[in-house]
Amino acid sequence: MPTSFHSFPRWLTSWMKAQKIPLWGVADIRGFSTPADATGQGYPFAISFAIPMNPDIMASIQDGPNQAYADEYAKVNDHINELAKKLTAEIKSRGFRAQPLAASKRTDMENIKGDFPHKTAATRAGLGWIGRHCQLVTREFGPWIRLGTVFTDMAIPCGQPVKRDSCGRCGRCTRCVDACPAGALTGNAWYPGLPREDLLDARACDNWKIEHYFKYLKGHTCGICSAVCPHGLKVLKKSSTPGKKATRENI
Repeated sequence: MPTSFHSFPRWLTSWMKAQKIPLWGVADIRGFSTPADATGQGYPFAISFAIPMNPDIMASIQDGPNQAYADEYAKVNDHINELAKKLTAEIKSRGFRAQPLAASKRTDMENIKGDFPHKTAATRAGLGWIGRHCQLVTREFGPWIRLGTVFTDMAIPCGQPVKRDSCGRCGRCTRCVDACPAGALTGNAWYPGLPREDLLDARACDNWKIEHYFKYLKGHTCGICSAVCPHGLKVLKKSSTPGKKATRENI
């Protein structure tokens, strides 16, 4: 956790534990444009959480997505949406405003993006950094995760936003860049505020997925760049140690 558990409201830490959410934090997003509530007001804070993907499935898509990955992707996203709705209800029941951000929902077709970047909330909550594959990388699970976000006006201790020097954890590694079949990754190192186009040609990525992987969620997924990431492969090794089974419950 980026902030001490003891700093959070007891009900929130208990709720996260009961829902088996292994990684979460709070981001100060004042100064960012967020989705608005029914009265037109935005939100100053965001609760960001990560749900791990099955490491065996992630390791199986280094040469391209498969049906198991598409099923896992959809299943985890559905689970995240359920959790976000539940958390929103919990916050509202305590008299605060809250609004969930849908997982992997594209609302701006022209620019290929959603209402707000889950990764912005996650990096500002201190959950991880952005790798050269334009994905969030966490110490605990590498990039083999899906993200959820709930906006709120409930004042909670916020994590320390990740700074540029966190990119050093990727070192000189360009495995994701070399593996991208669309040639969509620039290889640049991320820092907060770097435009997405300086890391990723989103149109090239999208076109490749639609042309080559349409049978998997209509070309919405690929996953190769994440699958080859050494930070993810470390998770696979950890989950495959004797006496452990590679599932979300113990990675």
